[in-house]
Amino acid sequence: MPLKLFNTISKEKELFKPIREDDVRMYVCGPTLYNNPHVGNFRPIVIFDVLFRLLKDIYNENKVTYVRNITDIDDKIINKSKELSQSTEELVSVYKKTFQKDLLDLNILPPTKEPSATDYIDKMILMIKDLVKTGFAYESENHVLFETNKFKDYGKLSRLSLKDIIAGARVEVAGYKKNPEDFVLWKPSKNNEPFWESPWGKGRPGWHIECSAMSHELLGSNFDIHGGGIDLIFPHHENELAQSLCANETNRFANFWLHNGFVNIEGQKMSKSLGNFLTVDDLRQQKINGDVVRLVLMS
Repeated sequence: MPLKLFNTISKEKELFKPIREDDVRMYVCGPTLYNNPHVGNFRPIVIFDVLFRLLKDIYNENKVTYVRNITDIDDKIINKSKELSQSTEELVSVYKKTFQKDLLDLNILPPTKEPSATDYIDKMILMIKDLVKTGFAYESENHVLFETNKFKDYGKLSRLSLKDIIAGARVEVAGYKKNPEDFVLWKPSKNNEPFWESPWGKGRPGWHIECSAMSHELLGSNFDIHGGGIDLIFPHHENELAQSLCANETNRFANFWLHNGFVNIEGQKMSKSLGNFLTVDDLRQQKINGDVVRLVLMS
């Protein structure tokens, strides 16, 4: 039976045909480990685990490469580490152990590769340098930013215009930006914050460039599937698509963009900000079997 997938960029179900049948490649955005992921955070992990199994069944066990990253440096991690007086490495290590235990409970297969962002900082710096060199990015006050109006297809994935994006207030307004919708590729580190040396001074990468660099290094400039939750369509995946096409000088990035829906509680998205969340460990304490949780997330 042919496999059809709903492609976010076309808003249609499309027949899936891999670029190469002997090398099917998929990248999915993994967790940011500044606390224990809640049940809603595990929905994409379960959904794409099912797809990983299906692809292996169709195309052969050894012909599918599934990359699911771990974000181990960003503002949330840094803020939480300061709050707990821990290093970011110590903080991530603690939550990674719980995350791995939860994965076992939910019967999640290990991805083919599970890169951590901090192992690819050099690749991020190279990608940012290319974007500056080609005129898609600029330096301002020790920040490097992607200039969105230089990329004519910006908004193609989310189907938002620059006017819609600004009106939606999902952009940070800052004096060092040429335009409100420009997004950060590199930012300066404050005192007592983790940093890496770069052509723009001591600092750290923006969130979006992390996935672009890791996917390019592990899967190439054009691969089959990019996945994640629907909350990542904008700004994360929109920004990732723009900078990847510009840095790689190609008109293709991921052929299929797949996004799962939220887990809702009483009509609202499960989220830490609303306080309406449960963790896998909460359910474990209630003696609820992980296979039951997995089935609920699949349904």
